[in-house]
Amino acid sequence: MKKLMLAVSLMLTVCLLSGCAVLPMSGLTALYQAANTTETETAAEATATEVPEGSVVITKEELARYQQFDELLSILDTVQQEYYQDVDTTALLEGAAAGMLSAVDDPYTFYYTPEAYSEMWEDDNGEYAGIGIQISGNYSTGVCTVSRVFQGTPAEAAGVHKGDILYRVGEDLYVTATTLDDAVNVMRGTPGTTVDVTFLRGEEQLTFTIERAKVNINWVESGMLTEDVGYIILYEFSGDCSEKFVEAANVLVEQGAKGLIIDLRDDPGGWVSDAVTVCDLFLDAGVVCTARYKGGYEYTYRTTDGKLDVELVVLVNENSASSS
Repeated sequence: MKKLMLAVSLMLTVCLLSGCAVLPMSGLTALYQAANTTETETAAEATATEVPEGSVVITKEELARYQQFDELLSILDTVQQEYYQDVDTTALLEGAAAGMLSAVDDPYTFYYTPEAYSEMWEDDNGEYAGIGIQISGNYSTGVCTVSRVFQGTPAEAAGVHKGDILYRVGEDLYVTATTLDDAVNVMRGTPGTTVDVTFLRGEEQLTFTIERAKVNINWVESGMLTEDVGYIILYEFSGDCSEKFVEAANVLVEQGAKGLIIDLRDDPGGWVSDAVTVCDLFLDAGVVCTARYKGGYEYTYRTTDGKLDVELVVLVNENSASSS
């Protein structure tokens, strides 16, 4: 799921590197050895031991946990001491956090910086400054494809098409699934400024100079296809999509729809709660799904009594995922 993504930080590492740790790395080993040679010391004796001002007492379990980061601290020391320029420690820590989560080898588990997290919520609210495209990144092939061009946006005016492959942003940022976030950040910016974006369309390579603007995202579009068949396309389970979906479905039924076509093609998913709200329109009371967490905790999503009496066709494709 797009937004049920694990925003995890290296808080322990931050603590160690920001002054919370009592001893430098070289002192950790000494403290560990000392801890192992005092196993017979009673709790009372440990309490009575004089602790130097500015120091803290930690358990052997905590110390063992800190020791896992000795190599990381050693690398940081080396970079700070030997690199030919001063380095941004915060940026290094953010890189370490991103690297740790990338090693999980799950494309939907990654680290958000505070700035990236803020932008994620900006997307969810449905308004941002950019060019007006939705991109689907394939982590197997690395290819990033335009899955939607929003109506009335600079990208639509420039001639960008659904299905175009996002190839390059600016002069030298070549886009893959792993650099997509960087490309999105470049395409965003102050309304009225421009950005060069290159797409692949069949055998053609097309570069557009696109002016950034405020983009308002509509998550749902709907209409009657025939006298008794309605159509609803749900682009993503984000923002106010479930509210708009329910409104659209009820309007179509009031207009005489006896059947609905729900189009979830290229919908990457999103919030589970929105998916449950949509399901509730078409199901009686029951269990939609149960989430089971690693620690044994479970949460069950349920629908309520009452449903629309309509026939359904649901359209999906290879890009429909998660809540879709």
